[in-house]
Amino acid sequence: MSDSNTTDFRNPSTFILLGIPGLEAAHIWISIPFCAMYAIALLGNFTILFIVKREPSLHRPMFYFLCMLAVTDLVLSTSTLPKMLSIFWFNSREISFNACLTQMYFIHCFSGMESGILVAMALDRYVAICHPLRHSTILTNSVVAKIGLAVVLRSGIITLPYPFLARRWPYCRTNIIPHFCCGHIAVVKLACADIRISSYYGLFDLLSVIGMDVVFIAVSYTLILRAIFRLPTKDARLKTFGTCISHLCAISALYIPDFFSFLTHRFGHNVPRHFLVLIASVYLLVPPMIHPIIYGVRTKQIRGRLLQLFFS
Repeated sequence: MSDSNTTDFRNPSTFILLGIPGLEAAHIWISIPFCAMYAIALLGNFTILFIVKREPSLHRPMFYFLCMLAVTDLVLSTSTLPKMLSIFWFNSREISFNACLTQMYFIHCFSGMESGILVAMALDRYVAICHPLRHSTILTNSVVAKIGLAVVLRSGIITLPYPFLARRWPYCRTNIIPHFCCGHIAVVKLACADIRISSYYGLFDLLSVIGMDVVFIAVSYTLILRAIFRLPTKDARLKTFGTCISHLCAISALYIPDFFSFLTHRFGHNVPRHFLVLIASVYLLVPPMIHPIIYGVRTKQIRGRLLQLFFS
């Protein structure tokens, strides 16, 4: 047997992903809902992109941001699900060092983009409700493109140190990752060195991206609610607030699992490892599946075009 798991190496040629440690016997059964989630995410997000591209009346800021979210969800789910399913179905646990670092970058980069796009969608709701007559002049196609570029650049640049930090550490304990993917902390915990720089940078990333995004969204909805409560009738208030339901559901689908995952990893020292991995899977896999369902069901324009597509 090869002793590659225990010999000293600075950059191991491969890592071994365990999947969901402690539940190896149930991997085949666990793969069924995960495979279904991936199929729904692919079908749902591609359908959103197809409908918005095909229907000129949907070429508006809200739906441009929705398309950005769909692309982000497709990349995020595809960066994790295929490898996870190969572990569950074929016991294909090996991943090369460079592929592991690439996966790490894509996971953290597109998670940050997802959060940034939700902020952009909150801005769209704020302008639509608080300044409805100026919506088309404020959020022009040029402004939407610049917002999208800013989201991509912010996330791409902030995530860039992750693989470089992971590469610089010596890995002399083991190359076995007790996870289904190469998350930053899951990898650097294997290093036989002081990894406080990686830990501090991960906390900085969390606070500067997710933390600031939550603050911006909270401020947007504070102003939105203030505008809604100024409306003269209850029906007008309910109708206006109803335009925000899809976005609020999308926010909940992303931030609640993320917040719970953060708390359990930071403070749940006695929590079983398989539970921590399952929570991480919810954070990575549920939003890409649930977003197209939320917007497909709640958004009248998309729901109408979808019904026309199937029944016309």
